[in-house]
Amino acid sequence: TETEQPAPRNEVDATWMAQARCRGMNPAVFFPTDGAGFEAARRVCLECPVRVECLEYALDNHIDQGAWGGTSERERRRILRRRRALVARDA
Repeated sequence: TETEQPAPRNEVDATWMAQARCRGMNPAVFFPTDGAGFEAARRVCLECPVRVECLEYALDNHIDQGAWGGTSERERRRILRRRRALVARDA
């Protein structure tokens, strides 16, 4: 309608969060201090219907702590490096 305004381009679409399997869970589960703790978080993420959206959110916002989309901090850094390399190669 005419009264609806488009969302600002810099506004983040986080509507997917309402569907996240982790919604309402203790956030400490997703910020583990050891590998065993991370595997518990990964198990939750692997069955999540919005895992891809969660991972992209973390990558887009350069979130460097915690488990997002079933990935660790190290895994997200690798993904970003690969993406940058692909962009540089195609440029």
